[in-house]
Amino acid sequence: MLTSSRHRFSDHCARACTASILLLVSLCAAAQPQQSSAGEVVYVSNEDSNDLSVISTRDNTLIDTIAVGTRPRGVKVSPDGRTVFVALSGSPKCPPTMPDEECEKLVADKSLDGIAEIDATTRKVKRILPGGSDPEQFDVSWTAKKLFVSNEDANQATIVDLATGAVERTITVGREPEGVRLSPDGKICYVTGETDHNVTVIDTATGNIIGQIEVGLRPRDAVFLSNGTRAYVSSELGNTVAVVDVAARTVSSTIKFPEGAKPMGLVVSPDDSRVYVSTGRGKTVAVIDVATNAITQTVEVGARPWGIALSRDGKRLYSANGPSGDIAVVDTTKLEVITHVTVGRSPWGVAVGPTPAGS
Repeated sequence: MLTSSRHRFSDHCARACTASILLLVSLCAAAQPQQSSAGEVVYVSNEDSNDLSVISTRDNTLIDTIAVGTRPRGVKVSPDGRTVFVALSGSPKCPPTMPDEECEKLVADKSLDGIAEIDATTRKVKRILPGGSDPEQFDVSWTAKKLFVSNEDANQATIVDLATGAVERTITVGREPEGVRLSPDGKICYVTGETDHNVTVIDTATGNIIGQIEVGLRPRDAVFLSNGTRAYVSSELGNTVAVVDVAARTVSSTIKFPEGAKPMGLVVSPDDSRVYVSTGRGKTVAVIDVATNAITQTVEVGARPWGIALSRDGKRLYSANGPSGDIAVVDTTKLEVITHVTVGRSPWGVAVGPTPAGS
């Protein structure tokens, strides 16, 4: 009996130790940083209410609204989540339905143009950087500490030095430039020209133009795969997405979209398997299979989606739906809308970043 009791006591200790070890492992695993959408923040530029909406990804709720300046559109967040940049414009808003002669009668206030730099912890505007005339979209070289900005009404791109806060160079590009995207290695920058239906390729080290690529009608946005060999360019009026051979600077193939779709914003999944495309008046986000360059799925997200962004793990997609004043949150695994979050008037751009320390 004594031996049996000792065995039972020993078995009990073994089970208890095993449970303790498993609990410890579980706690340690939980303490490790996870590449998930939990703990991230979504920033949404609202063109007509002149502010930036801040959404928590933990429960998809609006947690703050930051006044930033006139007509905020392009938006980027730093990799550490501490800084947000937003493009501001003092040029009047001229929708596609407005005749050019009517638009020209509207008064622009160039003193309102610029790039707002926001402290994401305090949620306050730190400074307004120059961004050229009518800045719309931009990209940021976090290593070189430079902004590359499209200036729609001046047919230019502007390079801004973040350290000095000064314009480093202004470059003439395709007419009505909009989309701006740096390659993954930061060596080249694509700027889409809406009226010239092309992409201007800029050498970021010199600021020189090293090529132009003819794409579809009214190109809006561009993205690169992570290895930098291939790019995708959306063409709103061409109803297409061009697949670009980056080294050759040529369109290798063209993806035709269904009637009524207007390809606009683009984002690539973290594993490079998908390209997501917002379709504007088509009301959907479409999925391109990178392996086949075929459209495999679509999901209806809301009225005229434009800016889109992904969580770092790629499991959530956020779509800015301008006319309805909300953001659609999409489960990319099931490709279905989880919820809509009401934001400001005419949401335009979306950026996702980590929650900054201390906020």
